[in-house]
Amino acid sequence: MTLPDKILFRIITLSDRASKGEYEDLSGPGIEEMLQSFFKDKGHEIEIHKHLIPDDPDLLENLLVESRNSAVHVIFTTGGTGIGPRDFTPDVVKKLLDKEIPGIMEMIRVKYGMIKPNALVSRSVAGTMGHSLVYTLPGSLRAVTEYCSEILPTIMHSLKMIHGVDDHS
Repeated sequence: MTLPDKILFRIITLSDRASKGEYEDLSGPGIEEMLQSFFKDKGHEIEIHKHLIPDDPDLLENLLVESRNSAVHVIFTTGGTGIGPRDFTPDVVKKLLDKEIPGIMEMIRVKYGMIKPNALVSRSVAGTMGHSLVYTLPGSLRAVTEYCSEILPTIMHSLKMIHGVDDHS
C-alpha cells in the first residue's frame, strides 16, 4: 500500500466564545500555520479544512464521524481538554477511537509539566478512528505550539502504519 499524494487535515476548534465572535480563535489558525510550515518542503500536498464550533459534544461527535467516513487523514481538535464543566473533548473522542496512542500525550504532559505544572491537568488524547489519526489539543496558542512541535514529526510514520505501508524508516 502507499499513502495518498494529498494528505487531508481537519482542524476543529471548540469554543463557545470564539464561535460567537466574542474573541478571535488563535489556536485553530496556529495549527494550520504549523501544518503548512512543517509540510512545505516534505513532498506532500496538504489540504486543510477548519471548523469553529461551540462547546457542543453532539456537534463534535458528528464532525468526527463525518471526518472518519470521508477519509480525512488527520484530525486535530483544540479546546475542551481540561477539567472544567464544559471540557468534554477527550471524552467524546475516546469513545470513537479504535486504538488509543497514549505515549505522545503522556510525553507532552510530562515534558511541559516539568516547566509549567498546569500542563499536567490536560486530558488530551491521541488515537486512530479507522484510517484517521486524531489528536485533541488544549485551546491556547502556546499549548498548540508545544503539542504540534512534538506531534508533527510523528505524523508520516503514523499514517504509514495505519495504512499498512511497510516502511520503518
